[in-house]
Amino acid sequence: MQQARVIAFVAIVSLLPLTIAAQQAPQPGGRGRIGGAGIGAYPQRTPEDLAAVERGKATYSTNCAFCHGADTRGGDGGPSLLRSSLVLDDQKGELVGPVIRSGRPDRGMPAFALTAEQMSDIASFLHSFRVAGYDASRDRPASILVGDAVAGEKAFAGKCASCHSATGDLQGVATRITDPRVLQQSWLVPGSAGRGSPPPARPRSPRVTVTLPTGQTIDGELERVDDFAVSLKTSDGGRRSFRIVQGMQVKVADPLQSHKALLPTYTDAEIHNVTAYLATLK
Repeated sequence: MQQARVIAFVAIVSLLPLTIAAQQAPQPGGRGRIGGAGIGAYPQRTPEDLAAVERGKATYSTNCAFCHGADTRGGDGGPSLLRSSLVLDDQKGELVGPVIRSGRPDRGMPAFALTAEQMSDIASFLHSFRVAGYDASRDRPASILVGDAVAGEKAFAGKCASCHSATGDLQGVATRITDPRVLQQSWLVPGSAGRGSPPPARPRSPRVTVTLPTGQTIDGELERVDDFAVSLKTSDGGRRSFRIVQGMQVKVADPLQSHKALLPTYTDAEIHNVTAYLATLK
């Protein structure tokens, strides 16, 4: 009997006729519609009653989580409710409630003997999940310029000033790169931020020198190297590949090695602070 109850809630998403949702008038700030189905930006809702969310979570956990998962993303046979058209169109349980109350016997869903308040609480719990950017850590922040520029200048002096200068290669960098995200990426890993990022103090591409067992040396721009072979591009545009054998020496000079070595040493605060400082160099 209990299993039948937990399986029954599956019909909330997939079994209710779409005409019910389509008949609802779009709410202000809601989603656009194509062909009567809600499609487009997902509404973000701030819970009005946190106590209702907690009550709804308890009721949902008892009756629904087995099929739909504790986070509404699907469980043992039940679909995800996170982006359900029915759930998204629902405001306070007026669409979710009838399905819970009446069930769908033809699809194996019995009616749930829940009160109107319980069904409203379940709706509050379902609406508490963020649909666009459900995981808050994935949300794009409004701005990354949240650091201390003064502290960033000190960090820059300690870790960057041996190769870079605010009055030299980085002069006016914030004017050339107006997007703070690109600016941050450009100094963390030079060359990875795309067009508009400042050039590093030295050429970006690593160089390699191959010394053959005969003593002959070939050097150029490194294209690939592993335990078995090395490939490079010579100054005349030619490409050479060598199988690494006993007696051969391969020396790689990476101009960005200092950046790569520093990368794991930065604290989050230093990254924000240095970016805030660089943003002042206009």
